[in-house]
Amino acid sequence: MRILLVGAGGVGAAFAAIAARRDFFETIVVSDYDLVRAEKAAAQDGRYVAAQIDASSAEAVAALCREHRITHVMNAVDPVFNMAVFGGALEAGADYLDMAMSLSRPHPTAPYERCGVKLGDEQFAVAADWESAGRLALVGIGVEPGLSDVFARYAADHLFSEIDELGTRDGANLVVTDDDGNEIFAPSFSMWTTIEECLNPPVIWQDGDWHTTPPFSEPEVFDFPEGIGPVECVNVEHEEVLLMPRWVDCKRATFKYGLGDEFINILKVLHTLGLDSTEKVRVKGVEVSPRDVVAAVLPDPATVGPRMTGKTCAGLWVTGRGKDGAERSTYLYHVVDNEWTMREYGHQCVVWQTAINPVVALELLSRGTWSGAGVLGPEAFDAVPFLDLLTEYGSPWGIQER
Repeated sequence: MRILLVGAGGVGAAFAAIAARRDFFETIVVSDYDLVRAEKAAAQDGRYVAAQIDASSAEAVAALCREHRITHVMNAVDPVFNMAVFGGALEAGADYLDMAMSLSRPHPTAPYERCGVKLGDEQFAVAADWESAGRLALVGIGVEPGLSDVFARYAADHLFSEIDELGTRDGANLVVTDDDGNEIFAPSFSMWTTIEECLNPPVIWQDGDWHTTPPFSEPEVFDFPEGIGPVECVNVEHEEVLLMPRWVDCKRATFKYGLGDEFINILKVLHTLGLDSTEKVRVKGVEVSPRDVVAAVLPDPATVGPRMTGKTCAGLWVTGRGKDGAERSTYLYHVVDNEWTMREYGHQCVVWQTAINPVVALELLSRGTWSGAGVLGPEAFDAVPFLDLLTEYGSPWGIQER
């Protein structure tokens, strides 16, 4: 297996650190638009090679694949580049993995009622091309989407006879401080992506179809395990809701995230001021995207780990009837402590938790345990080998009856 890693930011660098401890691949070409960043991530392992790449160019992706005889492309850049990386992999005859799917576009007249272009629609539209080429595009294989989708497959196969709701619920008690110990606003994940998913109309699967709702709707307090505790969660647009119903029978699918009042207020202000826009504006003779500016002035998520404390939890709350026919409510989850990931890997817990899942998936693909062709989500594969290998990596998952 010869892997092209596109993107050496927070998640990409964590991916490289995790994969360095495994032996299932021959080489990883660590690429980024910033060659210095790629070289830094590649320096930790003799099997790694650094390269510069323009992720907005399918031709550039395909050319790098051919140069290095790549078998699998691992996309670790913002989803605005997905279709270029996705297309470049297919052009070069390589398999493909990503952690976020092609972008959505709200319905032009009823954005909070009806779907426009949904997350992943552009990728699923060419699924037949991938299938006829005998190539696999494993989409949404981060932590969310990704691990929660694996949990959905596991719940359907081993825990439930009938599922009412697949409810992804994510929360954390993470705190980032400045040099004086004061708590500061510093998102632990890509601010560009966070703005995209939080301000777009959230999607809900219900009554056999997808519907939309206003941002931050249906707030609920969810009690997260392992000391995180109660966190208010709200509806957010996310890929799980678009993936799970394609392979797992359920009456309802939702995604709710514990953003917190401060974060929600900041997002609302950004939207009011137009600073969430991706359309370029001219400022003193220079064209810039307001959202790019917001992301640039905030701390790089890859650098906040040393000043961060707490835990993050990703999980799936499943309700319905168990295999015995009785009512059941079960939360399957994965908790990661920032102190542990910083000590063991040198990367903060949110990017580490995202990055470990595609590494596990690639190892299963290398063994032939997982295989397929077309555009497939994690739900299309057996969950047990994945969860077993995740535990073998030293990061066990949990299950809690509610």
